Amino acid sequence: MSRVGETSRETRETKARVRVDIDGSGRANITTGVGFFDHLLTSLAHHSLIDMDIATTGDLEVDDHHTVEDTAIVLGEALAQALGDRAGIARFGDASVPMDEAMARCVIDAGGRPYAVIAIPFTTPYIGNLTTQNVTHAIESLAMRAGLTLHLEASGTNDHHIAEAAIKALARSLRAAVAADDRRSGIASTKGTT
Repeated sequence: MSRVGETSRETRETKARVRVDIDGSGRANITTGVGFFDHLLTSLAHHSLIDMDIATTGDLEVDDHHTVEDTAIVLGEALAQALGDRAGIARFGDASVPMDEAMARCVIDAGGRPYAVIAIPFTTPYIGNLTTQNVTHAIESLAMRAGLTLHLEASGTNDHHIAEAAIKALARSLRAAVAADDRRSGIASTKGTT
């Protein structure tokens, strides 16, 4: 079974195209024009083992918001498409990831119910050319479009480390949640549906 999703979105502000392969090796080909965001998405691909091809152009002369938001929306839609009816997946995943003084924990339900609770205490407005508030916004947009219930918290003193630990925890918990469960036939729900 191929678990591949490919979607795109074009607005007056951005043009985003995403292709994912859930059963990949973590290969990443990512270009958004926002350097630190590319770095985080590359880490997400690498640690989730989901191949990601992401190409976004946006109105960066305004700021990074539209580019980051629309990339996350399209990435979430591609993941939802690749998951299909979500039959045969583990559904739940959790991970704790340290990075030097920072630590993050993420818990995911990939059963199709979108919700996000995110607590990432950034202290600076930017990491490189990425607005730190857009890190949280991107994760929330991804969860909503992918149909994930996601709880993510992080702590630390270095915003770069905090952001990376958060994305790595997200990646590892996503990897566990979308993994094929060879003992499961159908959807992992007593309701029989998502």
